[in-house]
Amino acid sequence: MALLAAGSAVLSALVALTVFRASAWACLLCFTSYNERLQICQIFTGLESPDLGKCEEALTDAFKGLQDTEINYDERSHLHDAFTQMTHSLQEVAAAQGSFRVAFPHAAEKMQKVILQLKEVQACIRPCGLQEVARRFRCRGCYSTVCDLPLDCPVQDLTVTRGHQAMFFCTVNFQLPKEEITYSWKFAGGGLRTQDLSYFREIPRARGYLARIRPVQPTHRGTFSCVITHDQRPLARLYFFLNVTGPPPRGETELQVSFREVLRWTPREGEMVEPWTPSLGELLARPEALTPGNQCLLAAAVALASASATVLAWMFFRWYCSGD
Repeated sequence: MALLAAGSAVLSALVALTVFRASAWACLLCFTSYNERLQICQIFTGLESPDLGKCEEALTDAFKGLQDTEINYDERSHLHDAFTQMTHSLQEVAAAQGSFRVAFPHAAEKMQKVILQLKEVQACIRPCGLQEVARRFRCRGCYSTVCDLPLDCPVQDLTVTRGHQAMFFCTVNFQLPKEEITYSWKFAGGGLRTQDLSYFREIPRARGYLARIRPVQPTHRGTFSCVITHDQRPLARLYFFLNVTGPPPRGETELQVSFREVLRWTPREGEMVEPWTPSLGELLARPEALTPGNQCLLAAAVALASASATVLAWMFFRWYCSGD
């Protein structure tokens, strides 16, 4: 007899499992266990009642309207508590000899009202980013998901005149977590406009959400990338292509022209290139020619001239005194 009862219980469990699978997963299955649902029907109909299967089917049908429900991921615990309270309430109704055909639809209606009072699921904000604030829980399958958006944001173009200032703001239009947010910057030079991470190199000491370059030079032309990270998990990658325009300053242009002329100059055939030996007049007229070697020569010439003048003055003095 005991074996017969055990076999009947196992058969009922298999039938119930088949019925619940046919419901294509719903909030009822996510927040209640099979044993809890079976126990409710056993209290309503009895352990070996032929109406046990009908009770289980009625419970499934009553909650089919919640099978496609999506809730805010942070509200899972609240909904779980609501289903736990509903389970206790149904057990009390069953113990009071109530009808499951009336109790189940009424419980499902109350649960629908509870779900409507939960915090709403936030909409996904395009075009990019891992938006944890918009994470949702789906009762069809009992799993959570985030927005189906790429991590890489579109490239933003910025044109700056040479010598001016360029500023990049690493900000997104969706809410970020309040803590453990870090920013890292990289650069792909050579005028590349790209999102290929293999071209980027890290910029040291750039850690804030704001990057500033001044003065902008042609070497800065390229793509800057900012990665927003939360707890070592990337949330978004932003890209800024910097295009540098405008001519260089006038003084710099003249210097570059002179330098290029020096590099391009070559002696003509048969022409001898001799080192420049400036005269004393040229040294005094062109101070830039006073190299250390020329300065030594000039000092020696001055010393020699001073000594010669001293000797001549002494000889004149001797001659003048001997005449007297």
